[in-house]
Amino acid sequence: MERFSFNTLQSGSRVSGGTQHLRRHFKGQAALFLIGLFFAACNANNPHEKSEAALQQEKDAVLATIEKETEAFFARDYDNWKSTYVQENYAFQAWSNRDGTFDSSVGWDNIDNTVGKYIHDNPEPVSSHPIVERKNITFKFYDEDVAYLTWDQFNSDRKGQVFFHSKEVRLMEKVDGVWKIVCVSAFWDFKNLISVNKLPDIQRMDKESRGKDKI
Repeated sequence: MERFSFNTLQSGSRVSGGTQHLRRHFKGQAALFLIGLFFAACNANNPHEKSEAALQQEKDAVLATIEKETEAFFARDYDNWKSTYVQENYAFQAWSNRDGTFDSSVGWDNIDNTVGKYIHDNPEPVSSHPIVERKNITFKFYDEDVAYLTWDQFNSDRKGQVFFHSKEVRLMEKVDGVWKIVCVSAFWDFKNLISVNKLPDIQRMDKESRGKDKI
């Protein structure tokens, strides 16, 4: 009987120790679970921060395409210029002229036959607007593959003595993961020229500049 009682006591001790081990194990698992919940809650409380970072990347990519198109045109780099456009029949360009008229091209073939031909006919790299300032850029993303934006643009003359103000519109489409230009609309003010000494004011602009509200 004593031996039996001894074995029972030993057996009970082992059960108790095993229970304590299980409790410690589950406590550890619970702690890890709570830590995971904490970090998940932190991420859930900051979705805006992550989405803002992703949105900024898209904005930077859109502007990189726009800047590439401008630089390639003045460098007379036809292939790089061409690569920035959606080459479909719904592509569009329109701009105002000094005499109050406008020009436009509807469809990639017409854009290529106008601007592309100009690049081929004038291969010498010459920038008619060596300084270009884009201000007050406003974006609207309709989905992951379509973006619309507007801005104020200030374009220096070839000698860098005056600036022409234009209102710019772009419609962008992502093709195979790369943002490309679908629509270019540019409305230039050839009458109210801006002196080059206003460049610091242009660079400090933080609100839209309208027709009669010039710098």
